[in-house]
Amino acid sequence: MRCKKTGSLFILRIDRGEEIVSTLRAFCTDQEIFLGTVQGIGAVNNVEIGLFETATKEYHTTKLTGDHEITSLLGNITTLDKKPYLHLHATLSDASHRAFGGHLTSAVVSGTCELFIQMIDSHIGRTFDAGVGLNVFDL
Repeated sequence: MRCKKTGSLFILRIDRGEEIVSTLRAFCTDQEIFLGTVQGIGAVNNVEIGLFETATKEYHTTKLTGDHEITSLLGNITTLDKKPYLHLHATLSDASHRAFGGHLTSAVVSGTCELFIQMIDSHIGRTFDAGVGLNVFDL
């Protein structure tokens, strides 16, 4: 991974073979980013995306293999138990230009991944909401 910072904006390049979510989490920990937004594009394979089923309060994941373009990666950075917490969603397309999307659990870069992280100088934590079944903003 390579990085450049300008003001409160970090510009990242995650390289071939690196896993996006774990690399981004480690980066946020190292840089002490506790609140921010994430956006990016790239080329990946070995992807896992999920959907939260509200009726059962369970995540259902799907694995995608082969080449996929990240047409949009969006998310936020908050904290849970005083550690950076990533909430990322991605839309990906395959060779037939079919789109797949959901909560991004993991993705291995096959070409490159270009990300922008806008750090916000504050802290927002998360708390578990049993009624929803998710860790929600603690505002």
